[in-house]
Amino acid sequence: MEKNRSLLYAAIWGIAIMITAFILGKGIKNRNANQDVINVIGLGTKDFISDEIFWKGSFSTKSMDAKEAYSTILADREKVKQFFLSKGFKETEFTFGGANIEKSFRTVTTDSKDGETKSEQVFDGYLATQSISFSGKKNEALMLKIENVSDQTSELINSGIEFNGQDIQYTYSDLPSLKHNLIEKATQDAKERAQKIVKTGDGHLGKLKDASMGVFQITGKGSNEEDSYGGNFDTRSKEKTARITVRLSYVLE
Repeated sequence: MEKNRSLLYAAIWGIAIMITAFILGKGIKNRNANQDVINVIGLGTKDFISDEIFWKGSFSTKSMDAKEAYSTILADREKVKQFFLSKGFKETEFTFGGANIEKSFRTVTTDSKDGETKSEQVFDGYLATQSISFSGKKNEALMLKIENVSDQTSELINSGIEFNGQDIQYTYSDLPSLKHNLIEKATQDAKERAQKIVKTGDGHLGKLKDASMGVFQITGKGSNEEDSYGGNFDTRSKEKTARITVRLSYVLE
């Protein structure tokens, strides 16, 4: 009987130890899960000047005869070519696209005797269109020529050509390197912010718990354009500002 009682006490004691260990382990786990954390956002910015340029324009002519429209656009193409050569461009510095010819229609509206209005598409001739494009990379002289001539194409009106130029597009050739540099700056900025906050509060900064990157933005220098969820990639401004944010979470000791 005494032996059985001893075994019972031993079993109860063993169970009690297991329950105590479970409770302590759970408490430690919860304590670790609820550690104090500080979240900070760092910003990395850099002003830079675009080193790539792209500009495109087009001109067109119309004729009731397809062959005449085609021969006219070829003649106009030669005039446009000579115009840009006279502005100091080399033939290798611009490219003509293929001539495009399509039928043109106009809408004719008539009123019937019963008061109804009818509209129909009437053939209005053949429209021939020709495009020309310029591009440069890390070539300041060529970039300057393109910028200057984009404001001079109205001179072609004297040759009977209405030239329609698009907006110049400016881009940067080494975006990956720029982005890496900004991430490094933003991360350092976030860390310094966390250190200052903790120091002011008489605390101690622990290990990095989590890190995430915000959206990469490129805007015109001095622009007040707001950040976009998908990122802004300005191509209108030659001088730009790139920015990125990094969010860091540190454990407090």
